[in-house]
Amino acid sequence: MIIRETAPSEFDAITAVWEAAVRATHHFLSDADIDTLRPLVRNEYLALVDLRVAADEDGEIRGFVGTADGKVEMLFVAPRWRGCGVGSRLLQHAVTRMNAELVDVNEQNPEAVGFYRRMGFEIAGRSPVDAQGRPFPLLHMRLANKHEYA
Repeated sequence: MIIRETAPSEFDAITAVWEAAVRATHHFLSDADIDTLRPLVRNEYLALVDLRVAADEDGEIRGFVGTADGKVEMLFVAPRWRGCGVGSRLLQHAVTRMNAELVDVNEQNPEAVGFYRRMGFEIAGRSPVDAQGRPFPLLHMRLANKHEYA
């Protein structure tokens, strides 16, 4: 598996990974929520971040991470690759190569909260709504010790 830069020509494939990952982990979102978010992810959000993909030797995208201003804005792994180290490798890359030390996590996604805690992040705050003002609380997490990634 390699972690590499990507191009807008891969945004459809990346969005497909996003949707599959969200359906597998974000049980608090309705189909209508996902339908509303999908074009925003594809047409707006991916272009706003410094984006990297984890791909296998055949080019299949296993997951991706997007950062901006020292923050992980998105990290998603295709369901069949969950638990195989893809997310850990992407986060390590984001911390060591993209200088990310912050992340917001949906409080209603306990697997993600646990993942970031295991990876050395701690809760620094909470918001009762997400960035769009919807009733999906966010936990604001900060990397406790960047030296663990050295």
